Amino acid sequence: MTIKTGYLYHIKDDFFKLINDKSMMINHKNGHSRPSYLAIEDNNILWFIPLSSKVDKYKPIIEVKRKKYGSCKTIMIKKIAGIEQVILIQNAFPTTYKYIKSIHTIEGRKIRVATAVEREIISNFKYLLSLKEKGLNLFFTDVDRIKSIMDKELKETSYVHN
Repeated sequence: MTIKTGYLYHIKDDFFKLINDKSMMINHKNGHSRPSYLAIEDNNILWFIPLSSKVDKYKPIIEVKRKKYGSCKTIMIKKIAGIEQVILIQNAFPTTYKYIKSIHTIEGRKIRVATAVEREIISNFKYLLSLKEKGLNLFFTDVDRIKSIMDKELKETSYVHN
């Protein structure tokens, strides 16, 4: 399966079992492939940003952050496939092609984020990464630990996506 930045995907349960991080949004039970994750390619490591439909839950959180900091780059609310969705950049995590279950579709159509929205998400994501490099970590997940596990697994298995 080809993974492309800007499209939505579902992650295999095996990944969440391996990582075992309580701060991660994991798949719903009963076979539902939710949440959906926005993909950002970075060589053989892929970054995924979870989406949530709980807009009313996150609106006040965003507002508090805007009042306190002047903006909110960790959480966004945008329309994706015609539906308002919460984009939880603060919950992003790295993984590899091995753990991609499927692309997200609606009525057989692959879902892609609008280009302008994609650019804004990537800009905010890169901003959070740059803050992390400077010592201010705004990610909820332990992205360094997860990336280390993924890098080690890639080296051990020589699993490289072509």
